[in-house]
Amino acid sequence: MKDVKFFSAKWCGPCKQMTPHIQSLNSEGYNIQMIDVDDNGTLAESHNVRGVPTLVVNGNSLVGYRDKNQIKQAIDEV
Repeated sequence: MKDVKFFSAKWCGPCKQMTPHIQSLNSEGYNIQMIDVDDNGTLAESHNVRGVPTLVVNGNSLVGYRDKNQIKQAIDEV
């Protein structure tokens, strides 16, 4: 099972744009944990998150906005 985390923040515009993509993928059976960096700073720090949005797939980080297809591809390729 893949470990997928989406680190975001309420104040982050690109995060707000990615959230519907993450929710849609979750409804399609992908297991993506949504984590707010302001509420979970220690967890974000433990994954070396330096900016949001950050998608962490099995320890590999992708920083910045990704559309639904790019997110799906990143998860499927790992």
